[in-house]
Amino acid sequence: MNLSNNYIIRPLLHALGVMAYTALASTILTNGGALFGDKPNIWGPITFLMFFVLSATITGLLVLGKPVTLFLEGQKKEAVTFLSATIAWLAIIISIILIIRVLIA
Repeated sequence: MNLSNNYIIRPLLHALGVMAYTALASTILTNGGALFGDKPNIWGPITFLMFFVLSATITGLLVLGKPVTLFLEGQKKEAVTFLSATIAWLAIIISIILIIRVLIA
């Protein structure tokens, strides 16, 4: 296994996937009234909760999927390294977003 590919690039891609999905989810939630209407009914809360569960599943798989697979294959050190790198990339991405937000404001 190539160290740079497996423990730098792949966790970055997973973190970017989380960012892309959360951007999409945020757009949907921000425009929820326009998409689903403002009229209160039972389908609004049901849709929101189902969307929440789907979001947790997708982001959970992006962050934990590969590390759990590595762990179950007996590659415990690699699993911790991959998970740590993914979390580090997420922190870097969040920091970049916050810095850009402060600079724009």
